[in-house]
Amino acid sequence: QVQLVESGGGLVQPGGSLRLSCAASGIIVSIYTMGWYRQAPGKQRELVAQISRGGITNYADSVKGRFTISRDNAKNTVYLQMNSLKFEDTAVYYCTVTTYWGQGTQVTVSS
Repeated sequence: QVQLVESGGGLVQPGGSLRLSCAASGIIVSIYTMGWYRQAPGKQRELVAQISRGGITNYADSVKGRFTISRDNAKNTVYLQMNSLKFEDTAVYYCTVTTYWGQGTQVTVSS
């Protein structure tokens, strides 16, 4: 059974940083494309970042230069380092692989 457990969300001021973690079980993260999506209130879920099996990364234009996706194969965990956070980054962030989704973690950027 595949499980994805996100953590690391919280309340942060604009300009601050957070690191989200996605701990996977039942699947080996190094052999799949892993992704982070987010959904803000009243908006559609959108892709934030992906990392492929070969380590190629892809980012939404809105987060390029601020967010970094990475993977620790030994821990079977994917991370999303978020820097220079903005109000508009407020959303529930989800980890995904193939058809599986985590439960999400809330990120709130507020002064």
